Amino acid sequence: MNMPAKKQPDSGFWKKELNSFGYAFRGIWQALRRERHMQIHAFCAFAVLACSWYIGLTVYEWCMVIFAIGLVMAAEIFNSAIEQLTNMASPNFDPLAGRVKDMSAGAVLVAAISAAIVGCLIFLPKIWALFTA
Repeated sequence: MNMPAKKQPDSGFWKKELNSFGYAFRGIWQALRRERHMQIHAFCAFAVLACSWYIGLTVYEWCMVIFAIGLVMAAEIFNSAIEQLTNMASPNFDPLAGRVKDMSAGAVLVAAISAAIVGCLIFLPKIWALFTA
């Protein structure tokens, strides 16, 4: 019994996939350019990465720091998108729309607090060791 050959995706498939990455990078760039809190998070991330390099983190510590930074940045992008969609759907004041925006901002706060705790657990012992050595 002859089995039909697997159909190969056409070249349009790969072009669409590559375009998707372009749209995603454009979204990140738009968030960095237009959202003040995203700019603050990016500045803090850069400072943390510079300190991480200076102090000399272990691979495990680098993973934790990068994961925490990514979590906060992703949460901020989601928050910005939800706020914009909410503003579009409800241009006038609506208490329900306000709750949606508050919950979205709360998610960023949870991510930021979690990242700060990770940072304290990793950096405080190392900073303490620098001053007590």
